[in-house]
Amino acid sequence: MTINQIVRNTIESLKLQGKMWTPDVYSETFCIEAKKAGVVVEDCSGIERFMSLLDKKTFEEVKQYRVKTGQELIRFLISKMARLNPTEASVLVETLNFLAQNMAKSIEMLHNTDAAQLAQKTVQILTLQSGKTQIDLLNQAWENFTHLYNDDFLAKLSVLGNVDKTNLQKTIEGLKFSAVQEGSQDYVKLASLFIAGLAPSIAPAMSSELLVLSDKMHKNPNYIAEGTFEEEITAAIAVRIALDKKSVNEVIRSLDELLGKLSVQLIDLIERSDVSSIEIKGIKKDLEALSADHSGDFKTAHKRLYTIASTLEEKVDVLNKDLKTHNNKVVEMGKKIESLEAQLEQANAASREDFLTKLYNKRALDEFLALKEADYERHGHYYCIVMFDLDFFKKVNDMYGHEAGDVILRAFAQILKENGRSSDILGRYGGEEFLVILGATDMEGAKKFANKVRERVESARFMYKEKRIELTVSVGIAQRSECTSLNATIVHADEQLYKAKKQGRNRIEPA
Repeated sequence: MTINQIVRNTIESLKLQGKMWTPDVYSETFCIEAKKAGVVVEDCSGIERFMSLLDKKTFEEVKQYRVKTGQELIRFLISKMARLNPTEASVLVETLNFLAQNMAKSIEMLHNTDAAQLAQKTVQILTLQSGKTQIDLLNQAWENFTHLYNDDFLAKLSVLGNVDKTNLQKTIEGLKFSAVQEGSQDYVKLASLFIAGLAPSIAPAMSSELLVLSDKMHKNPNYIAEGTFEEEITAAIAVRIALDKKSVNEVIRSLDELLGKLSVQLIDLIERSDVSSIEIKGIKKDLEALSADHSGDFKTAHKRLYTIASTLEEKVDVLNKDLKTHNNKVVEMGKKIESLEAQLEQANAASREDFLTKLYNKRALDEFLALKEADYERHGHYYCIVMFDLDFFKKVNDMYGHEAGDVILRAFAQILKENGRSSDILGRYGGEEFLVILGATDMEGAKKFANKVRERVESARFMYKEKRIELTVSVGIAQRSECTSLNATIVHADEQLYKAKKQGRNRIEPA
């Protein structure tokens, strides 16, 4: 079973239980579903994933006190921090608090009550971890977000009613259209406002549902007066909010991973430094002044925090050797980030093409599947879905590195192209998982195609830096005519793929 299926099972379970979707409840339910599926997820492994971050002394103390859960580990680290020099501990705590305040201020600008509540929750559950370089990168990311965000489009809605910038749903529900006559130019203006309002403020792109509705309003502004419009715009607003929520969750998840190392490195920095208490007190005063500044100017706060952090760095001469070593890693990470950003820009520009394999991406596959389904329902033209998943691909990344993994993915994509017909639709579904849509093909034809690919992978000589990497692939097949719907066909193909994995890999199901 894939992570995507586990996520879907988690969502269905939360709906059935009627629980509030807080991060803690979602995480707990997700881990339960993962355990049912027999999938090992790092985030569900308790405190073991944090143990490698601890220094040897703290590691032995954690074992001695038999700390078992994440909450117990947090209480232990807080207790350990409380035993430090009070001045040093204050510097650490106030630095963390200021970073949390900046995060909350930025997220509260999103005009969404749920996002603001999530920001407050994030501040409450911040874990104690990371170092100066990570703080600089993090503050820069929030500064960019603050300066790029623009809510001027909301002012355009003031002609139709009151605008509540803290609750967009309330604003939309309060808009009044009674004064607009059919055929009036006001419909054109309203259509433009609705189209602008449907664009997510945080998510990078609109969903297909929003694009369809926007296209309707653009081609026919009078569509606003039709009876079905209210229901469609309500659903579209919900989709828009969901897209922004998803993007916020991704940002918070990324920030949480970064903050995961903050406390340990700061504590280690203070314990190992020879900075005098007078100098530490001076830095503390600067931090106190920064914390008391409620001007809301994030750029100014960022500059002052950067100056304070630079002063602290200059005082810690004992760590110079370590910092020089770590600097090379930071430069390397920066280059990788630049490379990833360039690849992401190309992927966004291509829209329908996976930047690595040059096959169709998931979005394009979903569009093709919708077209195939419409053709099936209208004319009965049958088709098959074939899912491929490279076996033990994580071991390849762990043993040879992600560059080797990319080479393997590109090579497998080439094998699919060589064995597929010009009418077949080939795409990367996500990670090491690929999906092929075989038009006018029954189960036997799909098996023949899948087996050719499987045998080709098994016999191929995948090479990376003059080292041969042996690889196999597992396959799951589903025929549309044997399933009740398109979604059921995709789910069945995924289940067959999981069965092939469970039965020993390097095989096709149904056999």
